[in-house]
Amino acid sequence: MKINLLRSAYLSAAMAAMFSVQAWADNLSYATPESVGMSSERLDRIAPALKRYVDDGQLVGVVSMVARKGEIIHFEEYGVHNKETGQSVAKDSIFRIYSMTKPITTLAVMMLYEEGKLQLTDPVEKYLPAFKNVRVAGPGGALLAPTRPMTVQMLMTHTAGLTYGVFGDTLVDRQYRDAGVMTSPDNSTFIERLGAIPLQYQPGTRFHYSVATDVLGALVEAISGQTLGAFFEQRIFDPLQMDDTFFQVPAEKLARFGTNHTFNPQSGQLEVSDRVEGSNFVNRQTFESGGGGLLSTAEDYMRFSQMVINGGELDGQRIIGSKTLDFMTQNHLGGIFGTAGQHSPDELPGMARGTGFGLGFAVVEDPTAAGGNGSAGEYYWGGAAGTIFWIDPVEELVGIVMIQHMNVQVPLRAAFKALTYGAIIE
Repeated sequence: MKINLLRSAYLSAAMAAMFSVQAWADNLSYATPESVGMSSERLDRIAPALKRYVDDGQLVGVVSMVARKGEIIHFEEYGVHNKETGQSVAKDSIFRIYSMTKPITTLAVMMLYEEGKLQLTDPVEKYLPAFKNVRVAGPGGALLAPTRPMTVQMLMTHTAGLTYGVFGDTLVDRQYRDAGVMTSPDNSTFIERLGAIPLQYQPGTRFHYSVATDVLGALVEAISGQTLGAFFEQRIFDPLQMDDTFFQVPAEKLARFGTNHTFNPQSGQLEVSDRVEGSNFVNRQTFESGGGGLLSTAEDYMRFSQMVINGGELDGQRIIGSKTLDFMTQNHLGGIFGTAGQHSPDELPGMARGTGFGLGFAVVEDPTAAGGNGSAGEYYWGGAAGTIFWIDPVEELVGIVMIQHMNVQVPLRAAFKALTYGAIIE
């Protein structure tokens, strides 16, 4: 059964009590866990486990959500959304999802691919001429010619030779910071600045997490003739009724947007690091980042995720083809690296063994090597402020957790997954 978040679902008094359903959320399609092969008693372990992180001061506020076979079977909130005011987190709280923007941007490019407007093997310079004369940083500061072109597919898999400028301190990272790449006012300026800096690695030889998806956002703009935000709204958010997903919080929704926090290892405390009134997400000061600029809610991201697990369709709205999504959620690294790769697909920096990377998603190929319960073929990603999601097509399962914490110190994704999979009984 496909999820129907628009349909007004009839809920019995018992169901309303079990899910603590608020009036605004009555359009969600709920089911008892047992009706989709899960145990209510075991699923009820999630709330106290996550609340314990809040009570211990390791997290400030959490919203967690689970759907199986298209039905919401868990949706809870714990703690506060604004640490300074004590405002409680709510099921419709708006979160900085940072890199959970990446799957949405990658899907947008694949929509253009389906329309014949680009090929994945196309050189990026074909659409973004700033990369025509790009060089690769070599030993001793030498600048080398690329041995193969940087392609669209490489951008989607973080194998294009780019870096981020914030996680490392190479000469190339420093040039990113000096040029203000990540504080560019718009995508055009971002590409202009980035195109003048050498690649850190030869294209197609190394997985390295990077600004590649931001380049994809600029690619969407160059091909569609729209801003990235306008393309998202028209082609993805409006059809999916993702009314609370955007690059900047509208004034009428500010009350639902909270503070971000960072763990301070010296004090051992979570400290406010981005206040609502001064946030770039309120006072837009940077470009519409395809790699990390969106805000969303648990419900909205569930709509996106359910469209994906449905094979590209939700509530009669077809966003992308099912075969295209199958292609996106395969591990692409072996095909890109060939014999030139410097990393085995099961030894990727920053990801567990047994995990590869598709187009916009990490892909689990061997759950036993990854070290956690799940299924081969599961795909996922997360955001810098601790937001996480995963999609398991084998179990027809989607899990989402929304928090606002940089430098998270608890094994949130692993614990939430173990609690969720432990509730599956058939």
